[in-house]
Amino acid sequence: MIRTLLLGLVLIAAGCAPAIDPGPAPLSPPPAPVAAPVLVPPSPPKATPRKAESVLVVKSKRELHLIHDGEPFRTYKVALGAQPTGHKERQGDNRTPEGQYVLDRRNPGSRFYKSIHVSYPNADDRASARVRGVDPGGLIMIHGLAPEIRDLGPDHRLWDWTNGCIAVTNREMDEIWAFVDMGTPIEILP
Repeated sequence: MIRTLLLGLVLIAAGCAPAIDPGPAPLSPPPAPVAAPVLVPPSPPKATPRKAESVLVVKSKRELHLIHDGEPFRTYKVALGAQPTGHKERQGDNRTPEGQYVLDRRNPGSRFYKSIHVSYPNADDRASARVRGVDPGGLIMIHGLAPEIRDLGPDHRLWDWTNGCIAVTNREMDEIWAFVDMGTPIEILP
């Protein structure tokens, strides 16, 4: 017995002893649970405002913008008066006025589909015309297309053809009609 014990010690010292089974490896902790992804619904698209707070026309770009909260929410390409450069000074000059006005009345039975009146001439326009001894003109409108050119649709914008008005397609006029109330300010820039 001592002999077996000594033999075991010699084998252990020499590194020849049979390996001692340490038993099963300790279990590593289970992985942390993976949280299910949180599904955040997409933000709803910004709703189109019901009404424009103002209208901006930029003559040099041939654009009419409907404005809400200081930002355009609709933009339309337009045709202007046949002499588009410069401010309207008198009746018959075929210019679209420049300045600040108000959309002050509607005509659902207009010869040009539908129309919304621009309050030109304002007091400054009348005073300027009086000094020059001319009639300032009037009847400036945002309007659609007359029946004889209705089929041109957007092609009506290939040239400036009105007597000073701001022309859009009939479909666009329907949108503008819906978004613009009477009393809405309009600014017309060069």
